[in-house]
Amino acid sequence: MKLDNIIAVRPNKTVYRDGDKCIKVFSESFSKTDVLNEALNQARMENLGLNIPKIHEVTMIDGKWAIVSDHIEGETLSQMMARDPENAKKYVEILVDVQMEIHSKVCRELTRLKDKMYRKIGESGLSDNDVYDLRTLLEGMPKHRKLLHGDLCPSNVIITKDGTPFVIDWAHATRGNASADAARSYLTFFLRGEKENAEYYLDLFCKKSGTDKRYVQSWLPIVAASQLVKGKAEERDFLLSWINVVDWQ
Repeated sequence: MKLDNIIAVRPNKTVYRDGDKCIKVFSESFSKTDVLNEALNQARMENLGLNIPKIHEVTMIDGKWAIVSDHIEGETLSQMMARDPENAKKYVEILVDVQMEIHSKVCRELTRLKDKMYRKIGESGLSDNDVYDLRTLLEGMPKHRKLLHGDLCPSNVIITKDGTPFVIDWAHATRGNASADAARSYLTFFLRGEKENAEYYLDLFCKKSGTDKRYVQSWLPIVAASQLVKGKAEERDFLLSWINVVDWQ
């Protein structure tokens, strides 16, 4: 495998292209368990009829874990929005349609969203009172079992030349409430500084899914707390504001 064509660099991982293969190489500090879990999640998605890159192997390269999968030729929605900002709403609608298809699937083998969020709230560094309140809010949420991507944003959807969307990065996939997944996507737009796109996304998701906007918004403090676990200092005040303004009733 050749590692001379970098196509993406993200925290703790670098993605290379070698012909028709995509090689995601993780940093040495990245957990073996997390790498294998991501590969397993992606392999499970192959059986659900979704457009995703197929896994070929999990290996080690120079002492670092790597996942080898299909290379999908195309542009991410994020790239398309940057190149064609006047049509941003069109690309947001594609994202929503892709997300709705994901939510139509069920994968019982995945971790429950509530279990993952319960753990992340405890790791958020918040006060004991805030942790208690957030976990109480979480426990009160309706129980669903829909497939959730966990980080569906424009940079994780690749559009091929014929217009087919492919979804990448399944590391955070769980099963649970679709409104939590929507709250996560909404938060991501905000963290990218795209408030207008965030509001359009939420309005469109709620319209197409028949979901009350307040229901999605009730998940915001939970997903904000889970984002705190990443420890990004530049995000902390913003995330805390979403947690602290919550009407717990």
